[in-house]
Amino acid sequence: HKGGGRAESGIRNPGSSKGFSLVSAIFLLVVIAALGTFAVTLSTTQHQSAALDVMGARAYQASRAGIEWGAYQALQSSSCLPATPLALPGTLSGFNVNVQCVNTAHSEAAATITIYQLTSTAMQGTVATPNYVERQMAVTIAK
Repeated sequence: HKGGGRAESGIRNPGSSKGFSLVSAIFLLVVIAALGTFAVTLSTTQHQSAALDVMGARAYQASRAGIEWGAYQALQSSSCLPATPLALPGTLSGFNVNVQCVNTAHSEAAATITIYQLTSTAMQGTVATPNYVERQMAVTIAK
C-alpha cells in the first residue's frame, strides 16, 4: 500500500441500511392498507348496488300491480276511480303505490269507445337519498 492508508475492502457498514428497511416497511404497510380499504369500499358498493337492483325490481312489480288493479277496476265498472293509494302485501308492503285513471269517450263510426289512461307510481324511501326507488307505468286501454 502506498501512503499507509487504510485498504478499501468493499464491505459497508451494515447499520447504514437500517433506515432504508424502515422506510420500505412503512411504504408496504401504507400500500397494503390502501388496497384493503379499496377492497372494502368496492365490496360495500357492490352490496348496495345489488340491494338497489332488488328494490328497483320490487318497485316495478308494485307499479305493475297498481296498473293491473286499475285496469280491472276500470273495465269492471266502466269508469275511472279517483286517484287511489294501494296497500300491497308481502315484500311489496313497504311501497307507496298510487293509481290514477283518466277516461275519455270517442265516437268512431256508430260506436262510442272509451279510452282509459292509467298511471301507476310505486315509490319507497326518501327522495334525494341513496335508498330511494321509484317506478312508474302507464297503460292505455280502449273499451
